[in-house]
Amino acid sequence: MELWPGGIEYEGGAAFPVTTDSVLLADFARVKAGERVFEPCCGAGLISLLMAQRAPSIRVCALEIDPGAALSARRNFAANGVEAEVVCGDLRDATLLPEANSCGLCVCNPPYFAAGRGSASPESRRAAARSEGECTFADVARAAARSLRQGGRFAFVHRAERLAELFGELRAARLEPKRLRFIQHSAEKAPELFLCEAVRLAAPGLAVAPPLVLFGPDGRESSEARRIYHMEG
Repeated sequence: MELWPGGIEYEGGAAFPVTTDSVLLADFARVKAGERVFEPCCGAGLISLLMAQRAPSIRVCALEIDPGAALSARRNFAANGVEAEVVCGDLRDATLLPEANSCGLCVCNPPYFAAGRGSASPESRRAAARSEGECTFADVARAAARSLRQGGRFAFVHRAERLAELFGELRAARLEPKRLRFIQHSAEKAPELFLCEAVRLAAPGLAVAPPLVLFGPDGRESSEARRIYHMEG
């Protein structure tokens, strides 16, 4: 199906369904034409597909542990003419990662909840996508750092209550947080999520953007949310 009229063709298949956080991350990530992009925990490839709409010449290295989702990702990249290699396997296996220092951008919507925390899904694939039982954020950060060249960017989305912990994991992997933006359902509500870009081997210095507010006082989508979701007009 097309996600919007004239937009990308996408099948979710066995992957986690399309979520707001992945769509917002794809818009937040600074992707450059022609660069090599690594997407661990790629699901059916949604984030890279959305970024390829802005930079059609990117070359994607995607990694997904679930075979069904990896198959959907291969189909989606082929249907949209995106140059991509999809590897099915565990990101903790360094032999499955892109060559060291080979990528300009790593982008990931990782599992949000530490093992034993958060609401558990009875469906095993969905539970694995939500919980760190199969990989932790530290694992993701190490995989990102290995794949990125000096100055390469790691963009991700995560839960706001884990911000301090995750910044520690980033710095342990020599990824310096450089851009931060909180996501709020409305101006009156506290943020539940944040978007972050960290840079490999960068000097300290964090820029905090105004929050991304999804809905206005009237309950309708904000102008920025409408832009991101191609709802203009």
